[in-house]
Amino acid sequence: MATLQAGQYNVPCEAILFDKDGTLFQFMMLWGKWAESVLTGMEKRLMLLGKDFTGSIAQVLGTQHDPQGQVCGYDLQGPLAMATIEETHGILAWQLYAAGIPWNEALAQAIEICKDAMLDIRQKKPIVLMNGLLHFLQECKGASIRLGVVTSDETSSTVEQLNWAGISQYFEVIIGRDQVSLGKPHPEMVERASLALGIESQNIVVIGDTNADMQMAKRAGVKLVIGITSLSESTACLLDADVMITDYRDLKVKE
Repeated sequence: MATLQAGQYNVPCEAILFDKDGTLFQFMMLWGKWAESVLTGMEKRLMLLGKDFTGSIAQVLGTQHDPQGQVCGYDLQGPLAMATIEETHGILAWQLYAAGIPWNEALAQAIEICKDAMLDIRQKKPIVLMNGLLHFLQECKGASIRLGVVTSDETSSTVEQLNWAGISQYFEVIIGRDQVSLGKPHPEMVERASLALGIESQNIVVIGDTNADMQMAKRAGVKLVIGITSLSESTACLLDADVMITDYRDLKVKE
């Protein structure tokens, strides 16, 4: 069995499960642009009603904005970082409902806005891998460490984005929110991936960028929980991580 070195830890490892956004892919390149498109679509619909957002625009999805109003960051504990698409639909629909649109129509419009934003993403394919990721995936493959993805995104979108990035061949199992009854931080995603791989959870390592990832992994009883971040302020948000890294070059695989 290969050994994974992460900080002060050297652990035997049969499999590694990765979150997707902010863990495999740079979060803002993909979801920052999506959020900007969604918020612009929402703003236009509210303006037609002579209304504005209830609260600040930044509070809708947990985004941060520069002086020009562009999305430039996000709250690691907010909806953009952790909400499922269904939860996001509800958040947006509430804004439209508060502006006077009946709930059923508000929800339909929120879904349409999100779909339009995703169509724009599909045209541009703004995927950027996290630093050092590709080399690390190659090291894992060479050491026969099996890999999977556990994400709050839908499975079909995840497969599509892994294909855009050209890394889908590294992952044996992909568990999206649509495959489980309970999302993060419940351990069901890890449990399903463990079952699919035929590997006990105590021989699995999980890597993620939110504390929901850390809690999910801890509740599943995995060997090691690694938090990854490129933002200095996120360290305090990953309270349940065993160890923190900022780059996949911080990890070493030993056969």
